[in-house]
Amino acid sequence: MGLGGRRWVRALRRSPVRVLPPPQEPAEEPRSPVGPPAVERSSAGPGLWYEKAAPGDGRLRKVVTVAKSRSFRDRHGKVLLEGLRLVRDALEAGAVPCSLFFSAAGLLRELPQERLKGASLVKVKFEEIKSWSDLVTPQGVIGIFSKPDPTKMSYPAAQLASSVPMVLICDNIRDPGNLGTVLRSAAGAGCEKVLLTKGCVDPWEPKVLRAGMGAHFRIPIVANLDWESVPSNLPATVQVCVADHKDPGAQAEAEPVSQGAGRPGSASGNPKTPVKSKPRAAPPEHEGGEGTAGGCTPELTTRYYYESWIRAPAAVVVGGETHGLSPGALHLAASTGGKRLVIPMVPGVDSLNSAVAAAIVLFEGRRQLLQRNKQEDKRQKVPVGG
Repeated sequence: MGLGGRRWVRALRRSPVRVLPPPQEPAEEPRSPVGPPAVERSSAGPGLWYEKAAPGDGRLRKVVTVAKSRSFRDRHGKVLLEGLRLVRDALEAGAVPCSLFFSAAGLLRELPQERLKGASLVKVKFEEIKSWSDLVTPQGVIGIFSKPDPTKMSYPAAQLASSVPMVLICDNIRDPGNLGTVLRSAAGAGCEKVLLTKGCVDPWEPKVLRAGMGAHFRIPIVANLDWESVPSNLPATVQVCVADHKDPGAQAEAEPVSQGAGRPGSASGNPKTPVKSKPRAAPPEHEGGEGTAGGCTPELTTRYYYESWIRAPAAVVVGGETHGLSPGALHLAASTGGKRLVIPMVPGVDSLNSAVAAAIVLFEGRRQLLQRNKQEDKRQKVPVGG
């Protein structure tokens, strides 16, 4: 080592040595015990929270899908309900909510909040709900529910107390507005349940729900039945009658006759006389996919709807305006000793709206059943002479 090197070593030994501290990790930001919230959440009451959706929230698209696709509803078991009253009726009847979209927190206070726990509550702008709504005046509430199971629902006590032993069977009613009005009439007349055969429009379609005005959550509705499974949904001793706008008596009078004719709408001039419908050839294939056993329509005794025709328990079949009664309906009526119920009309009128016909027959059936009950009560109260 040269002179220069030794001098450099001595200078290094004399200089103070600074010990640098070990490198430290940067201090972490304080964290919340549950982590940063992904969305803004607010309280709507004890144990009830909702979130505010960001613009363009993808869940709103699902609302449209559920509303417009029957296959989606059937595949996933979900239905869409819109409007404060309909959502409230569904919750009170025990329907299970999955998601609820609303535009104002005050709307939640008008619903049974204890039944909203477990559902996803999302607050969105009213303009967004309006864009998805089919209503002229949206109320700002749209909910996605699990498709209600009629065996698990809790229908209003007043409805059950006022019901009569009568079942409505809908046959090929394909217009949503008509079916909704039919369901509303069935609830108003106090039917025990409504059966929908294959070929009817989906009762959970939005237009049916709107026309039903809450009837879906007042009476059990069993849908998508074939005629073979209909009897298993009826009481064992039921009598099935069919509503028909064709008056055999009036048709017979429209034909030339050589001897006296009765007044229009009567049978052989006497509206009290039972008229038997003649067998007629059945169509080779029913549009609903069901043929006719035996190849002809069974013969049914005909009654005007205002005559005595009902006995408890009873069922009434109402057909669609376009396709009318299915052969399966007529065979079921014949097998139970049922009747063909005619609503006489002015000659030249083709047919009544299905919903109107259903209302006429159902409320008359209710009147007759209540009248019979009153008469039986009077007989039981009359003391027996000694």
